[in-house]
Amino acid sequence: MIQLNHTVLVFLFLLFFIFSCKNQPEEQKPENPFGEKETLMKVNKYFVEKDAEIIESYVKRRNWQMEVTESGLWYMIYEKGHGPKATIGKVATIEYSITLLDGTVCYDSGNSGPKRFTIGRGRVEAGLEEGILMLRTGDRARFILPPHLAYGLLGDEEKILPRSTIVYEVKVIEISDL
Repeated sequence: MIQLNHTVLVFLFLLFFIFSCKNQPEEQKPENPFGEKETLMKVNKYFVEKDAEIIESYVKRRNWQMEVTESGLWYMIYEKGHGPKATIGKVATIEYSITLLDGTVCYDSGNSGPKRFTIGRGRVEAGLEEGILMLRTGDRARFILPPHLAYGLLGDEEKILPRSTIVYEVKVIEISDL
């Protein structure tokens, strides 16, 4: 009889456990720790607008005559070349310097040699990729890349700090086939 009671108790415990698990509410997805999608979009818009204000002030202080693309790239072509135009799939070779808005030189082709990349492959900053498509061999240009077109939230983890706006001075040395 004791054995039977023990078996019944184990059986009742298992039934209780099974039914109690089924009565639990469905597991909900964890909430976005940063809030709703709309909030993230508002924060992003705020940063893009603030970056644009900072760049506009920077450009005005230097009396640069720059234009702005829809994406937020500031550009000025100050010397015209006469060679082939940059197009997607071509290889661009450029001399360049990259500085922060405070004048700190981060990278310079004088130290590291010209930069060579295939246009449209996404292996350079989005702003440089966009800007280079406006140029031809021999052109000299200045691009100001806000963080979302440069190195973003993290920087390059070497010389470019997180959320940095960068200034690119570019001379197109060659536009060639692969």
